[in-house]
Amino acid sequence: MERVNISLVIKFTLLGFSEVQHLQVLFFSLFLVIYLLTLFGNATILLTICLSPQLHAPMYYFLCELSFLDVCYSTSTVPKMIAGFIHGSQSISYKGCVVQLYFFHFFGGSEGFLLTVMAFDRYVAICNPLRYTVIMSRKVCSLLMMVTCFVGTFHSMFQTVLTFRLPYCGPYELEHYFCDVPPLLKVACADTSLNKVIIMVNVGIVALSCFLLIMCSYIHIVATILKMRSREGKKKAFSTCTAHFIVVLTLYVPCVLIYLQPATTNSVQKVMAVFYTAITPVLNPIIYSLRSEEIKKAVKNLLFRAQA
Repeated sequence: MERVNISLVIKFTLLGFSEVQHLQVLFFSLFLVIYLLTLFGNATILLTICLSPQLHAPMYYFLCELSFLDVCYSTSTVPKMIAGFIHGSQSISYKGCVVQLYFFHFFGGSEGFLLTVMAFDRYVAICNPLRYTVIMSRKVCSLLMMVTCFVGTFHSMFQTVLTFRLPYCGPYELEHYFCDVPPLLKVACADTSLNKVIIMVNVGIVALSCFLLIMCSYIHIVATILKMRSREGKKKAFSTCTAHFIVVLTLYVPCVLIYLQPATTNSVQKVMAVFYTAITPVLNPIIYSLRSEEIKKAVKNLLFRAQA
């Protein structure tokens, strides 16, 4: 295979789901609805928290940021996928590919760390309720939100620079519906074994560290909940923690399967990617709205005020 200088790469072709041409209309309709529900659901969460004084607490500040990240995370990839169902394979410029990969990993990395912060918030609220307002002050919450963005920036910059330092060969076709690391490595003209090892170490350390911190928080949380005498208190604590833990699993499991198993087939990679780029962002507001009585009450109050 002839080696081509990276500066000559003008654009890549995203092949998308070209192998299922007979289902293009169905998939277009399905994922358009999913994307619109993602926007509507997360926008509802954002507005509800911003307009409801009773929800102005650290837990809901973090949930507000999660909804914002979900919208941005989904928007970085899903519209391109939806357009692909209309036009089939489509091109994306080299610079556009760089930008898409950067923001995809920025929002994804920020969300992963934010879920760790939310687990710590639940740990403090349940295990140290008397010190909660002192530990989780507004200043601390703002600092933690800034840290999530810093971690996302570092993670995405690392992945982007590491990936696009490689030379790429024609025909520059990516077996995916957006620019991501695994499909880009497959069309690189150089030895990518070092990239794969570094990516596995990076994703492994970040994902495993966050997941272990979350699990550590939940071990203490469950132990504290089991000691509670009030059934209502147990039910409320388990409700908020269950919602968070479901979100953690829907984000982490598919990501780990893709990035820590580079030999996965293209079809499997695309299906798993659909789950965490399109399905998880639409599930988050549903999970939290169904599991949180406070949010359901706040939404009802806003609807009542709007109709009055």
